[in-house]
Amino acid sequence: MEILRKWLNTVFSDTQLVILLLVLAICTAVVLSVGNLLAPVIASVVIAFLLEGLVRTLERFRCPRLLAVGIVFGLFMLFLAVLLLALIPLLASQITDLIANIPAIVAQGQTLLEYLPRKYPFFTESQIQAIVDSLTLQFSQIGQKVLAFSLSSVRSVFSFVVYLVLMPILVFFFLKDKRVILEWLSGFLPADHTLASKVWTDFKTQAGNYVRGRIWEVLIVWAATYASFLLFGLDYAMLLSLLVGLSVIIPYIGAVVVTVPVVIISFIQWGPGAQFTWAMIAYLAIQLLDANLLVPLLLSEAVNLHPIASITAILVFGGVWGVWGVFFAIPLATLAQSVLEAWKFQRMGSGQA
Repeated sequence: MEILRKWLNTVFSDTQLVILLLVLAICTAVVLSVGNLLAPVIASVVIAFLLEGLVRTLERFRCPRLLAVGIVFGLFMLFLAVLLLALIPLLASQITDLIANIPAIVAQGQTLLEYLPRKYPFFTESQIQAIVDSLTLQFSQIGQKVLAFSLSSVRSVFSFVVYLVLMPILVFFFLKDKRVILEWLSGFLPADHTLASKVWTDFKTQAGNYVRGRIWEVLIVWAATYASFLLFGLDYAMLLSLLVGLSVIIPYIGAVVVTVPVVIISFIQWGPGAQFTWAMIAYLAIQLLDANLLVPLLLSEAVNLHPIASITAILVFGGVWGVWGVFFAIPLATLAQSVLEAWKFQRMGSGQA
């Protein structure tokens, strides 16, 4: 107890550290208590944060900020229009077709699997039947979940429309009035908040590089996988390639999980033939190029977290906030790392003093 008391006295005797912990506590309390209500505001802040990099790039070419904001916001709205008018209808169509074809896919897969014991004697009929039963159950559960999600989403159409109108407006004003908003927020902090500013600067740089790098990685892997699947004529090419692209958001785990539906649908469509083999080779080549070329190129300036820290962050934040927790797990782990590094620096500085 004496050791704990001394440690607490050391922590709370440092004004800069207390300010930092207080800011973090207030932000955490706001997110946990009214995070659902503020979801469009938080999402708009994140989008504006990501677009700010493009605005600063235009400003470096002597473009006035208001004009730079207008150009970047126009590109963002164009991207949103393409997403809503072209991509989402295509994905909805492929998801509907996949659900409707689940019985035929299972039957075709069963037929293909029945030939395995003849070609590969180490497979027994009982093992094949167990695999078929498992796949049938999995496909059935996926179909039920997608259907339940679709039915529940009907009730959220109004909310979706509100967000669709509200978020672009918020993004525009967050970009346009960035300096005014930051000055207003800093007015609530003590005059000397050096440590909090240091943590924010460090986190902004590393998390910004990470998120932007991941977004480019998603788009490149998605496009490359879609082109490959389209070349081979794989069914549900857009849906599967999108899943492959989004899988890079979850390091180490995402690639393993998304490979399962890709292999299953490819095997059911083509069987254990040459086309299946070449398609899997192309898919494996994309995964290897992503891991050994794209990640070092796009994320070289981002935070370097140990794999154990990355997986732990995904499990913790994913368990707390679901899909959004998984997406922001690495940036939040970056924030924790920035706080610890700043704390260590502050203690060393105090000791030297």
